[in-house]
Amino acid sequence: MRGRTLTSMRNLTRFFALAAFLVATTSCGDVVRSGRAPVIMVIDSLLGIRGAVTPGTASNVLTSDVLTNVTSPPPCTPQTPCPTIFGDSGTIVLRLVPKDIGTASNPNAASSNNAVTITSYHVAYRRTDGRNTPGVDIPYSFDGAVTGTVPAAGTAQLGFALVRNQAKAESPLVQLVTNPSIMTVLADVTFYGKDLVGNDISASGTIQINFGNFGDF
Repeated sequence: MRGRTLTSMRNLTRFFALAAFLVATTSCGDVVRSGRAPVIMVIDSLLGIRGAVTPGTASNVLTSDVLTNVTSPPPCTPQTPCPTIFGDSGTIVLRLVPKDIGTASNPNAASSNNAVTITSYHVAYRRTDGRNTPGVDIPYSFDGAVTGTVPAAGTAQLGFALVRNQAKAESPLVQLVTNPSIMTVLADVTFYGKDLVGNDISASGTIQINFGNFGDF
């Protein structure tokens, strides 16, 4: 009888431990998703700009040239072009939305304390076929610095490096210089900042990039 009692107590202890773990992990997940900031940062647009073109045109899908033959200024000429690597940039438009939107008759609006200053971002590449080894199937991910403030009302537009020059000198992009294939990847870009009272806030977006050795202009 005593053995059954001890077994029941152990089972009960395990049950409460499991329940506490589930509550804790659920709470952590909520914090990760929402954070403590009273606003949500929203991406209105995320566009790419081909670096080999001046002036570049922002597009929902970035066409990234891995090598461009430059014909000017000297010593570069149409007869003796200079093979050149250009990085590609991106542009993003951000705005803030209160988590508590209030009511239709009394909507909430963000205050000046809710303004968010962006200080950094992270770019990670992936392929839809599951082949995602950095330096083999996709370019390496990287962190970058960018500074700008998203106002409590209105929007902020920021420019940033989407594809670094050195990525085109490394595998797997450097192989595309002599390979007619086109490599399509998705770039997940996350921007990080803080509001004026110190709450962390972030926003993520995705853009498609087609890498290849395209015709020069």
